[in-house]
Amino acid sequence: MQAISKTNFHFAGQTGFYSGKVRDVYYFGDRMVMVATDRISAFDVVLPRPIPDKGRVLNLIAAANLKATQHLVPNWVRATPDPNVTIGLRCEPFKVEMVVRGYLAGHAWREYKAGKRVLCGVPLPEGLRENDPLPTPIITPTTKAAVGHDEDISREEILARGLVSQDDYVRLERYALALFAKGTELAATRHLILVDTKYEFGKSDGVIYLIDEVHTPDSSRYFYAEGYAQRQQRQEPQKQLSKEFVRQWLIENGFQGKEGQQIPAMTDAIVESIAERYRELYAHVMGGPLAALPPGPVLERIERSIVNSIN
Repeated sequence: MQAISKTNFHFAGQTGFYSGKVRDVYYFGDRMVMVATDRISAFDVVLPRPIPDKGRVLNLIAAANLKATQHLVPNWVRATPDPNVTIGLRCEPFKVEMVVRGYLAGHAWREYKAGKRVLCGVPLPEGLRENDPLPTPIITPTTKAAVGHDEDISREEILARGLVSQDDYVRLERYALALFAKGTELAATRHLILVDTKYEFGKSDGVIYLIDEVHTPDSSRYFYAEGYAQRQQRQEPQKQLSKEFVRQWLIENGFQGKEGQQIPAMTDAIVESIAERYRELYAHVMGGPLAALPPGPVLERIERSIVNSIN
């Protein structure tokens, strides 16, 4: 099966190009074309082998969720002409990501377990266990690093450093919590629990837009609702739908993105097992299996869809 490591297109009217961790972005003035490649990152490091179908899984889930939330906040998308392609408005990103947490899991749990009771300026109650629900969803922002690791930051630090104006930040908070509430509602229809997620926002002509992917298994963590209470009562690990399984595989093989650590070998079997997990994630989140792709070279299909859409 073909996997997309990178693209190297050259379009008429193209004004710029940017290659991120997992996406290739082509600029056309105030429009941008985002190609979801099959590259995969963890611990802010791009792993050496792409994962078949990963790009379109995330792109299609994001497209569905952006459409389902467009009544809550304007978003950047104008068209999705191909399973791996989204075309939309070019925005100036805010320099922070809005992380919303409804449960004590992942990074938040690791901080709590280490004895911290304030996360990004938000106090946490005593007596919580891993994967317990929080009294109410909280926002724990991070800086948006161009290179390297994002870092926790508080609302007060964001405003003090002038990363976001107070008026804009109040709106970002309101948007983030409304999106999380809608994401929670959508997850429940699939018998899932939205545990935590991140939202990215940008601005164009003074208007705030929701950008990037939304409520995907890469940007979010889901639990299976069935059996959640019983597993908590027995203090067992929760069944998850997220990219956490990739992180766990890396941790078990001695890699957490720290200096001097080697990325473990990605065998064909490992690559296919990760690909199968992404297809499983798609089926659960979208309520049906991932459709088969039409025959033919993938990159030619993607390039043709972009040319037809921007002309």
